Amino acid sequence: MAREVNRLGIVGTGVMGAGIAQVAAQAGLQVTLFDKRDGAARAARDGLQATFDKLVGKGKISREVAEVALSHLTVVESMTAFADCDVVIEAIVEELGIKQALFAELEAIVSKSCILATNTSSLSVTSIASNLACPDRMAGFHFFNPVPLMKVIEVIGGIDTSEAVVDTLLTLASRLGHTGVRAQDTPGFIVNHAGRAYSTEGLKILEERIAPPEDIDRILREEAGFRMGPLELFDLTGLDVSHPAMESIFTQFYHDPRYRPSYISRQMLKGNRLGRKTGIGFYRYESGQKIEALAPLPVPKVSNLPPIWVGCEDVALHAQVMSLLESLGGRVELTASPSEEALCLLLPFGDDAVSASAHFGVDPERTLCLDAFLGLDRHRTLMRTPVTRQEVCDAAHALLASDGVRVTVIRDSVGFVSQRVLAAVVNLACDIAQREIAKPTDIDNAVRLGLNYPHGPLAWGDALGPRRLFDILDRIHALTGDSRYRPSPWLRRRATLGVSLLHEAPSDR
Repeated sequence: MAREVNRLGIVGTGVMGAGIAQVAAQAGLQVTLFDKRDGAARAARDGLQATFDKLVGKGKISREVAEVALSHLTVVESMTAFADCDVVIEAIVEELGIKQALFAELEAIVSKSCILATNTSSLSVTSIASNLACPDRMAGFHFFNPVPLMKVIEVIGGIDTSEAVVDTLLTLASRLGHTGVRAQDTPGFIVNHAGRAYSTEGLKILEERIAPPEDIDRILREEAGFRMGPLELFDLTGLDVSHPAMESIFTQFYHDPRYRPSYISRQMLKGNRLGRKTGIGFYRYESGQKIEALAPLPVPKVSNLPPIWVGCEDVALHAQVMSLLESLGGRVELTASPSEEALCLLLPFGDDAVSASAHFGVDPERTLCLDAFLGLDRHRTLMRTPVTRQEVCDAAHALLASDGVRVTVIRDSVGFVSQRVLAAVVNLACDIAQREIAKPTDIDNAVRLGLNYPHGPLAWGDALGPRRLFDILDRIHALTGDSRYRPSPWLRRRATLGVSLLHEAPSDR
């Protein structure tokens, strides 16, 4: 049963600690601030006073609310002041030994009913609690930066954590105005675990030289709806943060290919190309602003368009694309096979262009593939074979861009860009559900709120079609032989049964 929390202690008053203090004070909790660095806790309180003043100036809160919140913040010089706290949260450096020593010291100070919580993003909660006399009182309480805006908290129970502690922290998360999601104590918990698919697949596409960074990011923003592409996101976070996290999760999962990092990010890390903080990463920056090295390809000018033959095994999709081409002024062929003059436009799922041209029995020199997985209204991706003639590529580009929708042309790739990235994102979320690291609804809430994805990955998978996603992964897996693309049992079973990816099997207990 959840216990009431009124007095909160915070150790560490950097960006995360101050953010936690802000939301707690605004929620009406009495907050005690401590930092071993001289003057740091006082500076944090002063900074929060300035924050409250700004919120008042913007009309976000009243002056009275700001003064009450500020009155709830108390700076102390010793952790002995935590003796009457209901919960103490640490937000200090990510080093296991330092955290263990801190909690051992805290355990000797606080009451037996006090919950000890760690804001760790990467360390095992069980390991942090391993030296405590009462490890059942210890849990993870992982916020995201900036705390006031990122409205999700992962609540992580270690191997000994009591259910009452988890329930209390979930209730506290709600009081702070955040969504609490319950996670098992596994590498990356939910958010940093689920985020591996987007980042590592973006790197894999770059590694295969399917497209330059600008095109990869543009496709995933405009076609798939992500706020940032994976490579520009690396530049924002910094490879000094991102690459070690990728290597850590890869190692902790015993080199499962799902989490395999890339030599590209390691090489860039060694060369100090960290992103915005060094002025160069996957992009260059001046005064903090990104400079795109490559502008989108201009739309070719083509005077005579060849007839177009469309190859697609989905009858409804075939009709949709035929209608689009006709509306753009294209001459479509309705024959069973293409004429010798025809541009062969194929609509594969999971295949690369060479495999698709072989499957449909068409000339690869006249073949292009179009990604229709996410619709064709916002962005269109064309994929060429290694031998597609340039005039054929130009003709397709010109026609498909004639209504103002941007077209990006990529090299041959299994699953284009959006197909393989989204399939990887949904598949990894399915694995997290299969392992019972978190409930399906908690996975979706955590990823949507913690990573700012357009949708939760499991609900997104339902919208895209579990059967189609399974087929994409199965085909990529067969073509590459890379087990990173093996379909999750959770996905396979639900695709076979035709039920939602959010569907949980009944408990045996």
